[in-house]
Amino acid sequence: MNDRAPMLFSPEASGTFAGDVAAALRLGLTGLEARVFEDGEHKTRPLESVRGRDVYVLQSLASDDRLSVNDRLVRLLFFVGALRDAGAARVTAVMPYLGYARKDRRTKPRDPVTTRYVAQLFEAVGTDCVVTLDVHNRAAFDNAFRCRAEHLEAAPRFVAALLPDLGEHPVTVVSPDAGGIKRAEAFRQRLEAALGRPVGSAFAEKYRSGGVVSGEGFVGPVDGRVAVVVDDLIAGGTTVARAARACRERGALRVIAVASHGVFAPGVAETLAGPDVDRVLVTDSLPARPLPQGELAAKLVRLPIAPLVAEAIRRLHADLPLSDLSA
Repeated sequence: MNDRAPMLFSPEASGTFAGDVAAALRLGLTGLEARVFEDGEHKTRPLESVRGRDVYVLQSLASDDRLSVNDRLVRLLFFVGALRDAGAARVTAVMPYLGYARKDRRTKPRDPVTTRYVAQLFEAVGTDCVVTLDVHNRAAFDNAFRCRAEHLEAAPRFVAALLPDLGEHPVTVVSPDAGGIKRAEAFRQRLEAALGRPVGSAFAEKYRSGGVVSGEGFVGPVDGRVAVVVDDLIAGGTTVARAARACRERGALRVIAVASHGVFAPGVAETLAGPDVDRVLVTDSLPARPLPQGELAAKLVRLPIAPLVAEAIRRLHADLPLSDLSA
């Protein structure tokens, strides 16, 4: 790639994440103009020339009190298109949290496959590469995009954070539903290697239809163990709360919830209150949503991923592999 340094943009310049990535790369964020018109339409343009440059746009796609996921998606797409029209040699969308990644297959007749539609939108505006962290379904992500798609994993950061807390207690990694068994098993193997002793596996039964969650089955040893519930995200908290309660009912000593993305929809603080969950570990892939002071806020640990994202950008710019970043 071009010997000149990469250019970094962040439509969410008010947050700290993009600044932390830029600092790790010893770069500054390039200036942009973001303007909202009277009718609600929006434009974003770079304030410096991007012609012939390798450009990275940092933006997680999730809703908050200011903007919906739809607003952020459209603004990012239009900005990527503007960068290509302005002559950028390569444009990479770095989205630590990829919105619409959960609807990756048809579960009912005539269901949309939204992950694929979002991929087509990024391809249509000329995106050369997308980078994300711990998508809901890795296979669906890989198959949806025709442009280059890079997937980062937070598991090594979680394992390192867990080790001091586990001591000599026996441990079981729990998938909160059958769909997450592969994710939990990969995490279990990584944790087992780090601990140097066997780690058990378990999963809870869960069915969701029309917004109603059901299923009471549970398979795996948790009695007298520390249960580590592993999921890709926490939104309403119901899935984690159900799994944690099942672990406690079966004799778990402690329950630690690990999820890459803290979406934290309204009501999550109440759902995860109480003694079932001892700690909640997430990354800072999303801007910190204000939580009511109380049990969840006291349990919550946010792990920084800016160094991981910065290293991914450094390697992409230098045309180096990313395959060992999750080792």
